[in-house]
Amino acid sequence: MTNKRGFNMAKAYWINMFRSIKDPAKVDAYRKLAGPVMQASGAKFLVRGDPAKTYEAGLMQRVVVIEFESVEKAIAVHDSPGYQAALKALGDGAERDLRIVEGV
Repeated sequence: MTNKRGFNMAKAYWINMFRSIKDPAKVDAYRKLAGPVMQASGAKFLVRGDPAKTYEAGLMQRVVVIEFESVEKAIAVHDSPGYQAALKALGDGAERDLRIVEGV
């Protein structure tokens, strides 16, 4: 993908760490709403699951990595009404750490 000036734009990666899951039913409700929003945006799930092994200060917590066309696209999806509805459904069902990182 290129920007308005014709330069290549780096992809973006949405990295979501589930520190704890308090209510699996709320997490399931979140997934049912968030999944279609991600698919409609063209996002690609690269990682979804628990670590096979952790090192250093790594924690054994669920990890989700999603690829987007750009940082702007990832932010737009997060801030969209559809994703915000998914977050509302999740509520206090999980403690998470979400980062959007530009690729190299």
